[in-house]
Amino acid sequence: MDAHCIEPATGNFSVAPAVPRTYAWVVFALTFGLLLSDYMSRQVLNAVFPLLKSAWGLSDTRLGSLSGVVALIVGLLTFPLSVIADRWGRVRGIVAMAAVWSLATLGCALATNFGEMLVARAFVGLGEAAYGSVGVALILSIFPMHLRSTLTAAFMAGGAFGSVLGMSLGGVVAVHLGWRWSFGTMALLGILLTAAFWLVVTEKRICSDHRNAHERRPNGQGVCSSLRMLVAGLFSTISVVCAYVGSGLQLFILGSLFVWMPSFLNRYYGLAPDKAGAGAAMFVMIGAVGMVLCGIVTDRVSQTVPARKWGTAIAYCLISFTLLLIGFHVKPGALQLVLIGVGMLVVAGTSGPAGAMVANLTPSTIHASAFATLTLANNLLGLAPGPFVTGVVADRVGLLGALQWIPLMALLAAVAFAIGRSNYSNDLRRLDALRRAAKKS
Repeated sequence: MDAHCIEPATGNFSVAPAVPRTYAWVVFALTFGLLLSDYMSRQVLNAVFPLLKSAWGLSDTRLGSLSGVVALIVGLLTFPLSVIADRWGRVRGIVAMAAVWSLATLGCALATNFGEMLVARAFVGLGEAAYGSVGVALILSIFPMHLRSTLTAAFMAGGAFGSVLGMSLGGVVAVHLGWRWSFGTMALLGILLTAAFWLVVTEKRICSDHRNAHERRPNGQGVCSSLRMLVAGLFSTISVVCAYVGSGLQLFILGSLFVWMPSFLNRYYGLAPDKAGAGAAMFVMIGAVGMVLCGIVTDRVSQTVPARKWGTAIAYCLISFTLLLIGFHVKPGALQLVLIGVGMLVVAGTSGPAGAMVANLTPSTIHASAFATLTLANNLLGLAPGPFVTGVVADRVGLLGALQWIPLMALLAAVAFAIGRSNYSNDLRRLDALRRAAKKS
C-alpha cells in the first residue's frame, strides 16, 4: 500500500447518524456481547492451566506460550486487519473475526496435544486481532458524537468483564465437566452470538448511514499522508516513543499476573481450579477498576499542569513495584493477598497517562494510528512476552520465584517514563513550531 488515508479525529461535523435509537442500542448490545466472548475465549485457558499441566505434563514455559501466542498475534495483526476491515466492511469483518475465534476455541476443545492447542490458540489471536478497534469504530459510527466518550469507555470495560467471566465460568465448568467443556462452552457462546449479529446487523444499513454522514462532511476534512509521513508522525519525538515503551513494559506485569494468578492460587493456596479461577477473576476486576481510578487521579492532579501525567505514571510504576515485590516475598496468607491486590490496583494505572501523552504528542489526524501503535507496543512488549517469560523462569525457579522477579519490569517502565518527561517540554515546543510552519506554508 503506497499511502495511508486518514480522516481527522476532530472536526465540526456533529450531525447524529440516522440509525434508529433502538436499533443502535441493539447493535451495541450484540457488539458488546461479542467483546465478552472475545475475552472469555482468550482467558478461559488460564483457569484450566492446572488441568492441562496434569493431563499433558506441560512445562510452565509451554503453558505460558499458549497464552502469550494470542497476544503476540493480536499485536502483530491489529493494525493491518483493522485497515482491511475498514475497506472490506466493518460488519462483514466482525462476523468473520468472531467466527474465526469461536471455531478456533472449539479447536482448543478438540486438541489432543500441545502442538494442536498452540495452533488453535494462534487462530484465536487471528480472529481477535482487530476486533477491539473495528468494534468500537462501528459503535461510534452509529451514535451521536456527544456519547462517544461514554460508549468507548463502556466498550473497553467489556474486556475486563469478559476476562472475569472466562476465568470464573471456565474454572467451574472444568471442575464439573472437564477442561474440554470449558473451551466448548466459550465456543458455543461465540457461535450463537456471531449468528445473532449476522442476522440482525446488516452492512447495507450501517454503511448507508455512514455514507450519508460522510457526504455531509465539509470539504477538505479528509487528510491523506504518505506512509513515510505517517511513520514520522507516530515516532516524531523521543517522549512519544518513551510513552509507547513505558506502557508496554508496565503491562508485562499485568499480562503475567492475569495469566498466572489462577495457577498461583492453585499451587500455593491449595484452591481447586474453579475456586482459583474465581479468585483470580477478582484480582482482574481490581486491575480493571484501578485503570479507571488511576486515570481519574491523573486527570485531577494534572489539570493545570499537563506534564504531571509523566509524574503520575512514574509513581504508579514505583508503587506497584514496591507492593508486588513485597507481596510475593511474604508468606502465603491474608497479608500477601492484600499486598498483591493493592499492587494490582495501580499496576495498570499507567494506561491512562500513556494514552494521554500519546494523544498530546501526535497530530490529531493520526490519533487512530497512534493508538494502534500504542496497542502494538502493549502487546509485543508486555501482554505477549509477559506470560511466556514468566513460564520460562518458573520452570527454573518455580512459579513463586518467577512472580517475585516480574515486578522489576516496573523499574524499567519508570525509567522510560522519566526519559520521556525530561524531553517532553522540548518536544512539545518543537511540534508546535512545526505546526505553525505548516500553517504558514
